[in-house]
Amino acid sequence: MNTQTNIPEDMELVYGFPEALTEVSTHYCPGCTHGVVHRLVAEVIDELGIRGTTIGVAPVGCAVLAYNYFNVDFVEAAHGRAPAMATGLKRVNPDKVVFTYQGDGDLAAIGTAEIIHAATRGELITTVFINNAIYGMTGGQMAPTTLPGMITTSTPTGRDPILAGYPVKMTELLAQIAGSAYITRQMAADVPSILKAKRAIKRAFLTQMHGLGFACVEVLSTCPTNWNMDPWKAMEWVKETLAPAYPLGDYKMTDEVKALEVR
Repeated sequence: MNTQTNIPEDMELVYGFPEALTEVSTHYCPGCTHGVVHRLVAEVIDELGIRGTTIGVAPVGCAVLAYNYFNVDFVEAAHGRAPAMATGLKRVNPDKVVFTYQGDGDLAAIGTAEIIHAATRGELITTVFINNAIYGMTGGQMAPTTLPGMITTSTPTGRDPILAGYPVKMTELLAQIAGSAYITRQMAADVPSILKAKRAIKRAFLTQMHGLGFACVEVLSTCPTNWNMDPWKAMEWVKETLAPAYPLGDYKMTDEVKALEVR
């Protein structure tokens, strides 16, 4: 049953359940902001009126079951290959809106080549990139985005850049590529940042719909379970530690993208 169906006639609905989301129980951990970003994507799909023409591509990682939560056509890609699958889907279905939803392990490790070359080709796809600086699904190991000194199950004394290298900053990399049209980094840590993230996701979808080039929205997210924090502390850690290491903002926005009307 849709929770919006039993609204009394004398009441105005100001905030309801997105039609682009399914009403199922979540598998995400308490305090994980995957669910928040799912809702933002769903709200954007509804507001743009594209639910019947949207195809999502799920990754391997915590969001491997993303297809259970979106009320749109969805496919599952091999680990890291979501941009490659999205490329094929968009090229044979140019009238569809195609997006990938990927974590830092999927996009910035095994899938680095796919996302870089999708951007290089200027593929008309949209990527929502979740960065929580850790491998969530497989037990909290070091990810490409793990911060120096950050403790994980595979870096119990903290990430040592001498041994493990430095964090990969995908947004900065993608912004340098000629085929990319809109590259931005946002976060989901409080109401103002969540609203900004939604506007960015909508602009990214519109970038594709207007044929302007490749678009990627990185969203700094939480992982309370593998960070060994309660949800509130995890939100604060995103703002106080993760965001300074990964500065927020628009890293590339072409003039055509800037001219888009985003409400």
